[in-house]
Amino acid sequence: MDAKQVVDLLYWRDVKNTGVVFGAALLLLLSLTMCSIVSVCSYIGLALLSVTICFRIYKGILQAIQKSDEGHPFKQYLDQEVALSEEMVHKYSDVALSKLNKTIGELRRVFLVEDLVDSIKFAVLMWILTYVGAFFNGLTLIILGLIAAFTCPIVYEKHQAQIDHYVALVNNQVKDVVGKIQAKVPGMKRKAE
Repeated sequence: MDAKQVVDLLYWRDVKNTGVVFGAALLLLLSLTMCSIVSVCSYIGLALLSVTICFRIYKGILQAIQKSDEGHPFKQYLDQEVALSEEMVHKYSDVALSKLNKTIGELRRVFLVEDLVDSIKFAVLMWILTYVGAFFNGLTLIILGLIAAFTCPIVYEKHQAQIDHYVALVNNQVKDVVGKIQAKVPGMKRKAE
């Protein structure tokens, strides 16, 4: 799936496909709140296997009644190659490795206080996340993130001017407060970037 397809999904360009993806993902996550991941995977596997076995038996009975020789109903899918190519695996593993190395470098920079302001911002973020963690578990945050991923882009697209105006106001207020704090506390002035 390329970036354009992901954007089309998130912006509901094809309502049917987006609805299926969003509904299936939300159903899976909500199922995980009730059962363990092992149980959910087992139930999904059993459901799919039940459908395919019933369809295969139905087609076999239909062929016997009609005395036709159509063959296996899933023959076209069984003949398709499903192995991952080495190039694809290398491409995505290289991307993942570069992102992991960048993240490790950034965490080292923040934890070893290369820039005091960034380290304090990170500490405030971690402090805020302790409160978020007290109210929500990880799965609830993932569900909220999924809902936000499928609703925020379309809401932003419809109300972009108003949202940009208020974001600019908040951004200016935050910059003013950070500037005042940096001016009053010694050693907190940022280096010119």
